[in-house]
Amino acid sequence: MRIAFCCTDTRAEPWLQGLGQALPGAVVEVWRPGAPAADYAVVWSPPQQFLDEQPGLKALFNIGAGVDALLRLRLPKGARVVRLDDAGMSVQMAEYVCHAVIRHFREFDGYEADMRAGRWSFRKPRSRSDFPVGVMGLGVLGARVARALSVFEFPVHGWSRTPRTLDGVRTHHGRAGLPDFLSSCRVLVNLLPLTPDTRDILNRDTLGRLMPGGYLVNVARGAHLVEEDLLALLDSGHLAGATLDVFRTEPLPADHPFWRHPALTLTPHTSARTLRDESIAQIAGKIRALEDGQSIAGLVDPVRGY
Repeated sequence: MRIAFCCTDTRAEPWLQGLGQALPGAVVEVWRPGAPAADYAVVWSPPQQFLDEQPGLKALFNIGAGVDALLRLRLPKGARVVRLDDAGMSVQMAEYVCHAVIRHFREFDGYEADMRAGRWSFRKPRSRSDFPVGVMGLGVLGARVARALSVFEFPVHGWSRTPRTLDGVRTHHGRAGLPDFLSSCRVLVNLLPLTPDTRDILNRDTLGRLMPGGYLVNVARGAHLVEEDLLALLDSGHLAGATLDVFRTEPLPADHPFWRHPALTLTPHTSARTLRDESIAQIAGKIRALEDGQSIAGLVDPVRGY
């Protein structure tokens, strides 16, 4: 069995060692042009040339949560795309989102600014009932985030393409259910996969349906957000602010207006990082299952895009 490793901006040696230990007898190599074709591939942002040289590839394992960039390439016929189910990312995402929501709800950003200015300030406590939180996307990550938010006794709503049920979460689904979902929320968390249907879904219309003083947390993809629409809604006062971890262009250009907007909290695409050991164990287990003819979780539907 040959396994090719083709991951942009990723140190290869620990992955090769870990995969080799988990799959004794397999040949695990960093891909170079002209290398022998592989049976399986571990990838992140591979070039088209790599895929063109893999006519017999059985499966590609994407080491990040999103597969939108991979699906834009021309894939080998018959190759299955497999995403990581979790691999330690869901707890990180829950931490990040809960931190962002609580920081806004408790006005910790305001207290921080006051303390830096030497002011001992007081703000009237807010009611959680006035801050319903909506989670867009109820997959592995979204469901974990929604459950985590409910622990803090926020009213939690969830929206997904197809019907879902989550304890403690009021769920909505489909395009018909989107307006009611949005109007029920003051804080909106985006965890949708990026597909042609969801690109630009965070726009003036959808964000404008949030309760006045709404707040956005985008931890999915930068292309979900129409940036100029967000800025306009912030400047009009309809939105109180946003926490953004993903952007249309990364790194965020130095002249981008997001850097200078006082209502924005920015982080460098770090809400949920791939944990190598957990990922290696999951990939190796799925390769063994495929070799034994068993079904596996995480298979991506190229038509749906996730």
